[in-house]
Amino acid sequence: MGNLVVVGADGSASSLAAVGTAAREAQRRRAALRVVYALNWPVRPMYAPLDTTPISRLVNEAADHARRVAPEVAVTEDMLPGDTVSVLEAESRAADLLVVGARGMGGFIGMLLGSTAASLAAHSRCPVMVAREDSAEAGPIVLCVDGSPAGEPAVEFAFAEAALRGAEISAVHVWLPDHAPAGTGVESQERLLAQALAGHAEKYPDVTVRREVASGEAREVLIERSRNAQLVVVGARGRGGFTGLLLGSVSQALLHHAHGAVVVVRGRTQSDVP
Repeated sequence: MGNLVVVGADGSASSLAAVGTAAREAQRRRAALRVVYALNWPVRPMYAPLDTTPISRLVNEAADHARRVAPEVAVTEDMLPGDTVSVLEAESRAADLLVVGARGMGGFIGMLLGSTAASLAAHSRCPVMVAREDSAEAGPIVLCVDGSPAGEPAVEFAFAEAALRGAEISAVHVWLPDHAPAGTGVESQERLLAQALAGHAEKYPDVTVRREVASGEAREVLIERSRNAQLVVVGARGRGGFTGLLLGSVSQALLHHAHGAVVVVRGRTQSDVP
């Protein structure tokens, strides 16, 4: 990782909010910020001129907005040919965090209405933050814990982010008692949650952690918990996920329906190794 935050821009109000969020994240990390627009052009005659002037102006305005939000952050901008997912996935290889808006237009149309956000979260080489215009500035960081090895990077990210923000963590583990193996009780779920957090409290002694074991459908519980959170952190795919699926149903539900910003943290896989 290169101490870099990357943000996708497309001129929409949602992406402008994402640029502001990305600038603040870069400031917290003392990182550089890169503003990127994907030139996802429709098929056109070969002789037709390619006028990127309006887009160049749009990207410059987004970068200027980032500089106003965080004047001390080094900001660069670029326009790159290709579809949104391919461009930003490539950018994620050198980034610590990739930020996109909840919905957009132009190169990022249908960000949460289609598969773009889910594809980015599933394939990005770094954590993906989906920012919303009305994201809260206060409140806890809600950490979704299922105790799976795939969820460990999300736990680490949440603690590091809480330390940067001076926020507390609300670590939530959700289970369905009616579907649990015989003899499984709430005490075993509490142990699972404690084990998933073990070691991180010692590494981040200034971060306050509140643990909760809740019963119900994970998607419904976590979407409700997002109402009072400044950020929700979830793994890309956890316990119970099908091997072939890169993004779990809970992660996808949060991307679409959470009330604030969501970060999906995907564990490093063999395909990520150069």
